[in-house]
Amino acid sequence: MKTIINTDAAPSAIGTYSQAVKVNNTVYLSGQIPLVPETMTVIEGGFAEQAHQVFKNLVAVCEAAGGELNDMVKVNIFLQDLENFAIVNEVMSEYFTAPYPARAAVQVARLPKDVDIEIDGIMELPSTN
Repeated sequence: MKTIINTDAAPSAIGTYSQAVKVNNTVYLSGQIPLVPETMTVIEGGFAEQAHQVFKNLVAVCEAAGGELNDMVKVNIFLQDLENFAIVNEVMSEYFTAPYPARAAVQVARLPKDVDIEIDGIMELPSTN
């Protein structure tokens, strides 16, 4: 059985997808870009501000699914420029505590709305049994 996760605290889907889908205790989070949920516009500022907004959006979706960011077991980070990799590590350390999730970080040619970063992932909710 799957449950669709939706929250106004994160940007609404801008296509034919859900913010997240929960199957049993596993939650598959769609990619989040640095949109401000209230305005659906890209946050102003540089790369660090974009990265922070993406993590805030992920936090909101995780919470809507009944978990928290530290329940994520896999994170995929898509960057317009791998030169920002160190900044991603720095920002990520403000949102996660050890043990950290598995992760991939890749440079891509282009992201929606020409943003600099997108992150998706998988979260495993603690068992309630």
